[in-house]
Amino acid sequence: MHVTRIIAVRHGETAWNRDTRIQGHTDIALSDKGRWQAERLAQALCDEPIAAFYASDLSRAFDTASTTARAHGKPVQAHRGLRERAFGRFEGLTWAEIEAHHPEDALAWRKRVPDFAPPGGESLLQLRERVVAAVDEIAARHPGEQLMLVAHGGVLDILYRAATRLELQAPRSWDLSNTAVNRLLWTPEGLGLVGWADTGHLQDDGALDESTA
Repeated sequence: MHVTRIIAVRHGETAWNRDTRIQGHTDIALSDKGRWQAERLAQALCDEPIAAFYASDLSRAFDTASTTARAHGKPVQAHRGLRERAFGRFEGLTWAEIEAHHPEDALAWRKRVPDFAPPGGESLLQLRERVVAAVDEIAARHPGEQLMLVAHGGVLDILYRAATRLELQAPRSWDLSNTAVNRLLWTPEGLGLVGWADTGHLQDDGALDESTA
């Protein structure tokens, strides 16, 4: 059986992450802390055999991937299928603003209604279809190899659910930390979970002062 090993990573922190502001397809750059996280990730993976690097084409993911890819002397291939969920009119708003101004939409979002889409955005069903198709396409190119995918919180959530066979409406009980190392196995039959939310590379040891992030 052809097995592809996947290191799946959420991008480094952005200022909008810190402000709980919805990013979606809005292209927000890494913060100082996010760039530090990316550097620590590259150090942690410097000895890993990684055949190829793929990332969302949004800069927060692409730049995170590029930091590790440079250490391996390899390019990053951008893939729009790895983009965050499109949130339409929610983008740029905080959670509090969405609940205050769009309470019915906020309730559908909190309840994870699979076919609910913010106006101008994607539903969870659409997101799952897009992400799983993208990962199937990418992983099938690398049988017997290990690759790195850098994407977004919503994408990582879909990958965890696909690997553990959890429904879209199941409450989330797993971390989606910025630049955590998550490990999956892919075969033509689907994804399997190997390890999740390893943040050992971000523990202290000269960590960036929060006041400068």
